[in-house]
Amino acid sequence: MPRVARSIIPDIPYHIIHRGNNRQKIFFSEGDYSYFLSLMNEAKKKHYCKIYSYVLMPNHIHFLLESPQYSKNLAKFVKLIAQKYAQYINASHKRTGTLWEGRFKSSPVSKDNYLLACNRYIELNPVRAKIIKDPKDYKWSSYRFKTGQNDTYLLLDRDPLYIDMGKDDAQRQANYKKWIMENIPQGEWDFIRKAANKGAVFGDIRFKEKLEKLLGRRLDIRNRGRPVNNKK
Repeated sequence: MPRVARSIIPDIPYHIIHRGNNRQKIFFSEGDYSYFLSLMNEAKKKHYCKIYSYVLMPNHIHFLLESPQYSKNLAKFVKLIAQKYAQYINASHKRTGTLWEGRFKSSPVSKDNYLLACNRYIELNPVRAKIIKDPKDYKWSSYRFKTGQNDTYLLLDRDPLYIDMGKDDAQRQANYKKWIMENIPQGEWDFIRKAANKGAVFGDIRFKEKLEKLLGRRLDIRNRGRPVNNKK
């Protein structure tokens, strides 16, 4: 079957997943992670997108990106990083062949508690993978920025739900740290995973219907599980 054309809507956050070919490793040293972050900074300057969260896992990456003006910026942002990083890895590690597994996955996310839930899903990836027990111990994610353990905000943008968590950064950091470790609603992670893999909506029915009307096609996934509880 032909692939469905990717449609990106400006001012809508997208959960992006890009995996290594055959789910093989894409990071082999700390220098690789650092270089990848530098590419994110370069891509943001050339193809501006807001970066709400990210995690660099050994064999895949997650972003939560929003293109505020031009719909093509998001794909260009990811393409720049993916191409330059693949060239760097092949040269520095003397390897050949494809680094990435096809094109990246993308899922639109509504700007409400679903956005918070997607941030949590991304930043708890290393915990789910049993790499670390506490997300603060993982250097290669946005969690440390949001909880005040690294005050360099050059890469990250504060999403509207994060801003609403407090009157200043100190309060936001404390509330975010507390919230992210709260009990996670049953089915939330499965819902996010399926939405990303199928290119479907992560949001409520009104958000889904709005995007379907804009795109002129359905954005369903089967057995998507329970919707996220609307609580902060």
